[in-house]
Amino acid sequence: MRENKVRTITAAGGAVINGWLGIPSSFAAEVMAHTGFDSLTIDMQHGAMYYDVALPMLQAISTTDVTPLVRVPWNEPGIIGKILDAGSYGIICPMINTRAETEAFVRACKYPPVGSRSNGPTRARYYSGGDYATGANDTIVAMAMVETAEAVSNLDAILSTPGLDGIYVGPADLSISLKNSMPPDPMGAQAMKVVKEIADACHRHGVIAGIHCMSNQHALDMIGFGYQFVTLQSDTAFLAGQASASVAAVRGGEAKASPKMY
Repeated sequence: MRENKVRTITAAGGAVINGWLGIPSSFAAEVMAHTGFDSLTIDMQHGAMYYDVALPMLQAISTTDVTPLVRVPWNEPGIIGKILDAGSYGIICPMINTRAETEAFVRACKYPPVGSRSNGPTRARYYSGGDYATGANDTIVAMAMVETAEAVSNLDAILSTPGLDGIYVGPADLSISLKNSMPPDPMGAQAMKVVKEIADACHRHGVIAGIHCMSNQHALDMIGFGYQFVTLQSDTAFLAGQASASVAAVRGGEAKASPKMY
């Protein structure tokens, strides 16, 4: 099996630097794969793509040693199995709230006897190597999203689910759920307290703690909390942020600029 860097890095006590892909483009995915991330997650829930675009994005990522992951739209075994067959090395599943939902998620990700995933690794066998059938269960990572007050209340039951490899905190939805109102306040004291408690619980259960971060400093702070899988914003955020900064810098410099001969 090809290496899953999420497993390798976290097993060594390090932190995975994950990138987020919401732009439906294999070229954009390829560009992001060459920037130094340990892993990249294709977002099929809120991103602007589905399977027919996610597949070539996985192929683009595989030109590097970056580990490809996918956030699926929902806890539904059909799309989970299909995107694993396409070569994703891990699944992030949204809105997991109970032990029963976690068990169903794990079953969809893993082959028997751990789960009930159907055998048919269409592209995965080419990406991973010839031993995919026997090595997939120990290589693929199943990460359940904890992003509601209900999930927090069931945290120990979720984290103790056999076969669950990690959790991924959605801080925006979590903050909305905790205060039962919009807009999100992911950096507020209430949310941050729970975020720290989730990391501590993950360490007690030996489960990877992951979280979506809003800035570089946020990611560093979360690593300090004990998170071993941190996402640095997204391709859309990087594009919009750099473009906005460049336009603003040139507009602000228009009046000061002196003519130059080129």
